[in-house]
Amino acid sequence: MSDYYNPKRSRNIFDPDASAPFKVSRSKIDLFHQCPRCFYLDRRLGTGRPPGYPFNLNSAVDTLLKKEFDVHRADQTPHPLMVANKIDALPYQHAELNTWRENFKGVQAEHELSNFIVTGAVDDVWVNPAGELIVVDYKATSKNGQVSLNAPWQIGYKRQMEVYQWLLRQNDFTVSDTGYFVYANGDTSKPGFDNRLEFDISVLPYTGDDSWIEQTLLDMRALLVQEDLPQPGPECDYCPYRAAVHEFEIGGVVK
Repeated sequence: MSDYYNPKRSRNIFDPDASAPFKVSRSKIDLFHQCPRCFYLDRRLGTGRPPGYPFNLNSAVDTLLKKEFDVHRADQTPHPLMVANKIDALPYQHAELNTWRENFKGVQAEHELSNFIVTGAVDDVWVNPAGELIVVDYKATSKNGQVSLNAPWQIGYKRQMEVYQWLLRQNDFTVSDTGYFVYANGDTSKPGFDNRLEFDISVLPYTGDDSWIEQTLLDMRALLVQEDLPQPGPECDYCPYRAAVHEFEIGGVVK
């Protein structure tokens, strides 16, 4: 295993002998679900997947939506999207909200049984008249037709929502099972660009179930303490590529 290990490749490598809690992000929990081997290579051996390109337009939509909702947060008035979708709630005011939204900080909770500190950066939090917090996530895309949460790959979105709900509950907040995805869909039906990209906004409810998280954290711990590489995930695109390249490198010939 030492041939693969390079501590300079990652700042957060799991040490089986360490007693301090190990920090795992919401995205690493999702990576574990996607492919146990990629997760192990990343957190135990310090070799992560190649980074993707940043989605700067998506980030711009996130930033502008946060600005909009923050105006209504300060005034304690419902955003027009809440009114249009008959959602009886207000943007939630809390002293730690900016920290909850910050990447690499976010909402944090220590899970003693796994000895993990779990983190996740939320996009927004609303509150209903019963005092229940509502987790809200912003998404942006451009596709024909209405957006939905029905595609198989969107299970990652749903797990994301459930981790945020679990984190807030671990911090002793009462959290609604129903969260919302504020989904911006770029409209390509216009006759031209004209220096403007317009979006249709949908607010999609999702009823979360965070009961899977506790066992998943224990499974992640059990995986990280083992010495052998786990099997790849059945739908992982990275592991077959690595295997094919390795096979060629040790036996292939370029002519």
